[in-house]
Amino acid sequence: MTAVSAGRSRREALDLARQSRRPSRLGAPAGAAPGPDHHRSGDAGFVTLLRQVWRSAAQAPDLHQAVDTMLTLDGHVPAEVPLRALATPAACAVAALWGASWQGEHRCRQLPGAGRTAYTGEVGLGTDGRLLIRTPGEPPLDPAALVGRPRRVPWSRTALERYHATLAQARLRADEAAADCRRWLVEQGEEGRTAILDRLEQATLRTAPFILYQEGRQYTNFRDRNTIVGKTLWPGHPDCAYTALRYLPPDLWPTQDVLMVVCLTLLVRSGSPGRIEEANGTELNLDNIGDLLERVRRTYDSVWAGRPVAPAPDTRVASLDTLAGELAAQRAAVAGQAQLYREIHGALLHKVERVAAAPGAAAWEREAALVERLGERLPVHGGTLAQLGDALEADPAWLTRPHGGFGTGLESLVYETVRAATGVFGADFAMSRGMRRLGALIEAMRGEEWQRIVGWELPEYFCCVVPAPDADRHFPGGPAKVADLAWAMSSRMQYNSWHFVPGNLPPEAAALRRDYFVPPTMPDLAHFSDQHHHGHVTARVRFTVRSPQPVEILGRQFKGFIDLRLLRCDGAPFEEADLLAAHQASRFIARATGLAADLAAAGDRFAVTAFDSRWHWTTILAAAATGSRR
Repeated sequence: MTAVSAGRSRREALDLARQSRRPSRLGAPAGAAPGPDHHRSGDAGFVTLLRQVWRSAAQAPDLHQAVDTMLTLDGHVPAEVPLRALATPAACAVAALWGASWQGEHRCRQLPGAGRTAYTGEVGLGTDGRLLIRTPGEPPLDPAALVGRPRRVPWSRTALERYHATLAQARLRADEAAADCRRWLVEQGEEGRTAILDRLEQATLRTAPFILYQEGRQYTNFRDRNTIVGKTLWPGHPDCAYTALRYLPPDLWPTQDVLMVVCLTLLVRSGSPGRIEEANGTELNLDNIGDLLERVRRTYDSVWAGRPVAPAPDTRVASLDTLAGELAAQRAAVAGQAQLYREIHGALLHKVERVAAAPGAAAWEREAALVERLGERLPVHGGTLAQLGDALEADPAWLTRPHGGFGTGLESLVYETVRAATGVFGADFAMSRGMRRLGALIEAMRGEEWQRIVGWELPEYFCCVVPAPDADRHFPGGPAKVADLAWAMSSRMQYNSWHFVPGNLPPEAAALRRDYFVPPTMPDLAHFSDQHHHGHVTARVRFTVRSPQPVEILGRQFKGFIDLRLLRCDGAPFEEADLLAAHQASRFIARATGLAADLAAAGDRFAVTAFDSRWHWTTILAAAATGSRR
């Protein structure tokens, strides 16, 4: 019996299940609305961004400025990322024509030329967001792959000479790298290659969407025709690149697949499956991967007090494999000394691992404001969030008793922390999620009833969403629309909890359900997230902070069991200081959840009953009626 249907007859539960759970239509029959709640254009999000970028590029006074606009998607991504997405001929062309490359200068500029035009090519913006270039010897660009019309590109004889020399060297290097990768795969033997494909299959199945390239071939588990296992392709699907390679000798593997398998293997070995997303939107080649690993090495060494990891002597697979293994070993130690996080560029789904600086004045000011608000509303006191957690640990019993209008102190603590975060961080929405019945989880864990745990559906989880009092300024429809959006966010976050729990259970338990992700462990800060995810486009989720936290239950660590999320629909992006302070607030909620779990393990019986659709409706409309401000 789920938390929603507990205490009801079967007929009552069925009647409830047939009702709409959308706050503005509570009690109405599900599916009976005259039309959709919102009308979303089929080209909203990324398609609209690309059209805006093309218009800006078309209005640029000079060709090199137009190319710069297309490369950066008009300032939405760093130029380095799209430069890494160029196949060899296109990369050589950009360097020859405008002097830009990911290894050197990132901005395009007007280079000196000599003589009249020797060749006329084209440049355009691809529907995938990449720069498309017609280079000497290639046919005209495919109009179906372009946003708008291509621009003509005059090539001087000097530019042609630069291109020819650069391309010859690049192709020679690419051929040597491909041969090195193929030799390395042969050395692994059939059993080793099978293990590599097995690990990659699980890694890409359990990670977020990615789009990767290798000399004209796309590898993705997202939106377009999928070529890698994920939501669409199941393990063993004949269209998955891994399946096609399983029983082939390496000599028969396509060169692009050889590079793809080796590069993804190096990324996963260097840390976790999440490292794949740090290559999102770029070309898979040894130069790119070698540079990515070197940047990680320098980042770790900047804060690691122990023996530094030596740089790879070259970009041969064996050297990069050694470096990847050493980075994986160093990663846990670095995470214990400094705060790692990922910066996300949402337009291309690209992530960059960073090390946060020590909290400065801005982070402490935000934390102090949170502490002041929580001290007024909760029975805990201290000067920092950590001290509030210590006070909580000294007297946790109130967490399972009624408090602040809620059935339990835990619910009150979650709500007040999220509410305070909305105001302190200037967020349009803030939220935190968790599990409704910690006692049921503990009971199932003691009995090793793994099937029971993975069989729980979304109502067994909750997410408390608190919008800013003026969040309705972003949406026609007023507070009722905000309540519907808040519930949509809450439902999605329940799905996230459902998605992560199996990854914390023993392998035999996780195997009982195919659909789960590797639980998150690292906070992130995202820019322009309102491009691809349909829910993000609808709710205008532009800038975000996410802080997942582990919770220990019966001695087992559940990674990503709770989190705190902040989002803004417009304005300025969140900063590192916001992330650091939010991470402390998230840790405070996690400590409370762990203490509540300890009480449940000791026999205390309670459940989180708030934060359903009716709660979001009444709370948000009540706040609007009273004119509550930040």
